[in-house]
Amino acid sequence: MEDLQVWQDLSNIPADPPVMRELCQKCERPSAVCWCAALPPERLHPHSTIILLQHPAEEKRCLRTAPMLQLGLAENKCLIYKGKKFPQPRHERLEKILGHENTVLLYPSKAAVDIKELDNNYTSYNLVLIDGTWPQAKAIYASSTILQRIQQVKLVTSSTSNYIIRTQPTEGCLSTLETAAEALSQLERNPIYRQQLIEPLHMLCKFQLENGAVTHQSKEFLIKTKTYPKLIGKRLSKLLRQTEDYDESQNKT
Repeated sequence: MEDLQVWQDLSNIPADPPVMRELCQKCERPSAVCWCAALPPERLHPHSTIILLQHPAEEKRCLRTAPMLQLGLAENKCLIYKGKKFPQPRHERLEKILGHENTVLLYPSKAAVDIKELDNNYTSYNLVLIDGTWPQAKAIYASSTILQRIQQVKLVTSSTSNYIIRTQPTEGCLSTLETAAEALSQLERNPIYRQQLIEPLHMLCKFQLENGAVTHQSKEFLIKTKTYPKLIGKRLSKLLRQTEDYDESQNKT
């Protein structure tokens, strides 16, 4: 009797595979939630090139912003390399790019200079960004010694993230797309990158909010208002103290 029930269950399994939602050929998202209509009318062509060093975990995120950046910029103006350590033999041309004198790394080290204060020795730069969470970015930087030899720059901005459906560590954190857009605007001295590149992000957030997503405050905000539901670790606690010290110093000036 038990065997008969098993065969009956198997007989009810449909022979045809389930119908898959139609995907956009450009962004590879379901057509119903495609954000390609918000891309720049023409792909932007900066003098500089964005080099994204992407942690493998980022590729698995369904709401990642790196594809928006790659599709918003002209072909070969946003190069993406995946891994936890760079460069590797499979990373074509990356070692040569990282060795160029006009290559800079956007990373908030003590030696980093404001990107607006870069010497105008070059008409274009290779701007390297690490795409991942802050712990992932630190691990990539620590394991990739070549990155530690590159001139480092930092982004000084009062912008707040428009990626309101994802929790950021602190109030000043930006998504990969927003960071690249702001950096290009400052580096190229042209606000068009800040204005046009992040439009797909606005559309993405609008879609998500209309379909049940909620806006997210940063961990910093939740902790300050005593509404964060988890215990915080030493790393985040240190980061928040640094932010508070910076805010106090700004208020005194």
